Amino acid sequence: MTDILSDYYLWVKSFHVMSVLAWMAGLFYLPRLYVYHVEGLKKQGVERDSDMDLLFRHQERLLLKAIMNPSLIASWLFGLMLVFTPGIVDWGSVWPWTKAASILGMTWFHMWCARQRKALADGSNTLTGRQYRMMNEVPTLFMVVIVISVIVKF
Repeated sequence: MTDILSDYYLWVKSFHVMSVLAWMAGLFYLPRLYVYHVEGLKKQGVERDSDMDLLFRHQERLLLKAIMNPSLIASWLFGLMLVFTPGIVDWGSVWPWTKAASILGMTWFHMWCARQRKALADGSNTLTGRQYRMMNEVPTLFMVVIVISVIVKF
């Protein structure tokens, strides 16, 4: 099995990068949609179950289910394939551990976003647009740690 992973290393790495890019795009965009959704509900003419509210809920669900969830799964799958490729990860270094912790953090954030989507859909959301704006920075912090970990390999 490890010979196969070595033979297809560049392919696996390519698919990993593509899936991570798609996942990150969703992680950056979904909280921004939440900002517009929450703030739109406070504006005149946008009410619960209005056409605009239903449009936001549809966009949020589609982004999560059609793009973010599949790219999360693909990122994990191809990432684990890279981990099991001989000679790629030096577990005696710090960088694989900082990357792993950040990946777990991004996965937590993904799940948090999914819970927020349900709260917005069922009307139980308690967060403000400002709070969603602040949470929108979380994936950036994880991305910085991951990229520095992988490139610098400290």
